[in-house]
Amino acid sequence: MKATQNLHAAGQSLWLDNITRDLLTSGTLKHYIDTLSITGLTSNPTIFDHAVSKSAAYDSDIQAMTKSGVQTEDLFFRLAIADLQQAADLFRPIHDRTAGVDGWVSLEVSPLLAYDAQKSVNAAKSLHAAAARPNLFIKIPGTKEGASAIEEAIFSGVPVNVTLLFSRSHYVAAAEAYMRGLERRVAAGLSPDVRSVASLFVSRWDKATMDKLPGGLRDRLGIAVAESSYAAYRDLIDSDRWQRLENFGARPQRLLFASTGTKDPKAPDTLYIGALAAPNTVNTMPEETLLDFADHGNVDGLLARDGRRASATLSEIAKAGVDLDALAADLQSEGAKSFDESWANLLKAIETKSHALHHS
Repeated sequence: MKATQNLHAAGQSLWLDNITRDLLTSGTLKHYIDTLSITGLTSNPTIFDHAVSKSAAYDSDIQAMTKSGVQTEDLFFRLAIADLQQAADLFRPIHDRTAGVDGWVSLEVSPLLAYDAQKSVNAAKSLHAAAARPNLFIKIPGTKEGASAIEEAIFSGVPVNVTLLFSRSHYVAAAEAYMRGLERRVAAGLSPDVRSVASLFVSRWDKATMDKLPGGLRDRLGIAVAESSYAAYRDLIDSDRWQRLENFGARPQRLLFASTGTKDPKAPDTLYIGALAAPNTVNTMPEETLLDFADHGNVDGLLARDGRRASATLSEIAKAGVDLDALAADLQSEGAKSFDESWANLLKAIETKSHALHHS
């Protein structure tokens, strides 16, 4: 049995952190579903920037829409929705078989809206309606300003992938926003069965501290933060507040481990896959990491439920001089800026192609 199958059998969903039109049309994504236990995928502006700028697969669509007067941002969302609709259809049998737990794809609102709650909600509703697929999440950043957008989108019935979470407290804030949205639905006589995942970014912790920690603590911070957040996730599901919601028909907002490609060249290339196996969670991984794990990965047992080991590690790292709260805030801010830059690069790539194709 492949390592990916072992991980899936442990109760974790394996999602691909990538989408390109070539991946869809070549049958590669279908192959990953059939042979590597892939049951969903995620996307972001960086992924689409690479997909559009490094492939001719979108050229005919860009040319046609440009001639029709479609503006750059709208043009991008039409391209992205077309890809994600095709991917969502591939995953639809999984979505149906798991009663909506799995088989999801994700589309992000413009990262420029990360600090504007109302515009984020409006964009989320519009994009979800345009995609017209029940297994499509809209990604909303889990910034402080994003909390109200998450709550409002959930109340409006839009499934949400909360992105750019870096710490246990970030995760808890996202989970509480989710529950507030569901509680409002219950109070309004609506079904609270609106799905969500909370995406915790893992590897960037270790990249940020690679040269700041002694050898014994190197590459341990990301996993410790993930384990601590997982303990909070399990505690939340056991809480009276959640149990009341579940009694009305709600389903848990699953914890998703993102940014799981290894950044340290000295560390194992599957570091964040085998170490983060946990039931009823998701691990979304870059294509290269997926293939590496399928080839030579191992499941190292399940993530500790109580978080005590993580607490000890985090305490050691704090004593070594790392301000964990400050670093979490910095990582979230840097992540938002990085997506802004990728968004700008993506729109520039589309504009450049539009101009070239229009005059070809």
